Amino acid sequence: MIQRLRRTVSDLHAELVRYDLVAWTAGNVSGRIPGEDLFVIKPSGVSYDELGPENMVLCDLDGNLVEGDHSPSSDTAAHAYVYRNMPEVGGVVHTHSTYASAWAARGEAIPCVLTAMADEFGGEIPVGPFALIGDDSIGQGIVETLKGHRSPAVLMRNHGVFSIGKDPRAAVKAAVMCEDVARTVHVARQLGEPLTIGQDDIDRLYDRYQNVYGQRSPR
Repeated sequence: MIQRLRRTVSDLHAELVRYDLVAWTAGNVSGRIPGEDLFVIKPSGVSYDELGPENMVLCDLDGNLVEGDHSPSSDTAAHAYVYRNMPEVGGVVHTHSTYASAWAARGEAIPCVLTAMADEFGGEIPVGPFALIGDDSIGQGIVETLKGHRSPAVLMRNHGVFSIGKDPRAAVKAAVMCEDVARTVHVARQLGEPLTIGQDDIDRLYDRYQNVYGQRSPR
């Protein structure tokens, strides 16, 4: 299971590069080991070109290194705090994607003015508090903001995007979609004030996308 998750988390880092969500060595993906108080995360300061399953590191839910030859990401404490306090979360992603980070720099939530936002986020993409890297302060801000919120992504003020999911792939998807709608809403604002979507319509769109859209396993 650990080796399979190392491969999955390693491969998903390539998606951050493919969708232009990161620069240099910034950003990270992690994944929880199902049924264990452990997670796999990117090593600190290692080039994306050099990432592979063998250099993903294994940590416990206090952020301590359990297995690996590299130091874990500088965001490990934040990921660990999320896993400790949101047991339903199986993947966490952090990016500094351009448009979403611009909204974070303004400390402004992205308003739900697109059906794609209603589908994926169930409303606005919220802003979390400013917090410094180094301890679990960022993780506390993520949890405080997202608990009770339908959005799987948060804009941490003056920092960037953190997203969560039932597994690492879902968390990466949320990060990709966050940047996509951040860009579109930014462009819309250059043309004028975007039109709002009513809450009832947001709720219907969200329910359809989450429960009807796509392929379903036969019962």
